[in-house]
Amino acid sequence: MDIIRGKKAFLFDLDGTLVDSMWMWKSIDIEFLGRYGHECPPELQRVIEGMSFSETALYFKERFCLPLTIEEIKGIWTDMSIDKYRYEVLPKKGAREILTYARDHGIGCGIATSNGREMVDAVLESLKLEPYFQVVTTACEVKAGKPEPDIYLKVAGELGVRPEECLVFEDIPAGILAGKRAGMAVCAVDDPFSRHMEEEKRGLADYFIQDYFEILGGQTREAI
Repeated sequence: MDIIRGKKAFLFDLDGTLVDSMWMWKSIDIEFLGRYGHECPPELQRVIEGMSFSETALYFKERFCLPLTIEEIKGIWTDMSIDKYRYEVLPKKGAREILTYARDHGIGCGIATSNGREMVDAVLESLKLEPYFQVVTTACEVKAGKPEPDIYLKVAGELGVRPEECLVFEDIPAGILAGKRAGMAVCAVDDPFSRHMEEEKRGLADYFIQDYFEILGGQTREAI
């Protein structure tokens, strides 16, 4: 378990890292843009990678000339995603177990997500993951979204730990860069949505895992 030795905090991205939810965002983008007569560009997800919820809404408004305010766009996305978050999204393999390990060993846990707060609360409540986290922060609460380090530095500060005492879990390159720029060790997490970027993720991160059971190493599922 060298990867977690000496760490005082685990910091998690949400979509594609802590929960299996990246699949739903492409379908939401296709449906949303279709309402206004646009096709979803194939490169869209990579372009908006790491943007905060508000930054993404602004990008959509300007690129697609949408007759909506940023708050209206965010509200529509929230309505479209909330039921999926509550009833269709599941934790990543081993996520609950590593959170339990952290709790039992006095390791702080925080979430650093580009998502809107209402959506984060919905999925954490649905999966009963709220008690594991001392800090939940969205990129809308900091000056710049990922790949800038702001959000990870904010979460670490609120947990009262130094950057070098943190281990970040991320599934996309922009998030990995944010953690590295914050001076933290970063573990890239496999996800079907970003599998075509695996080589890049491995090159940027300090570690790469298929699931969280790999980190727990010799710990058996029964012992966790």
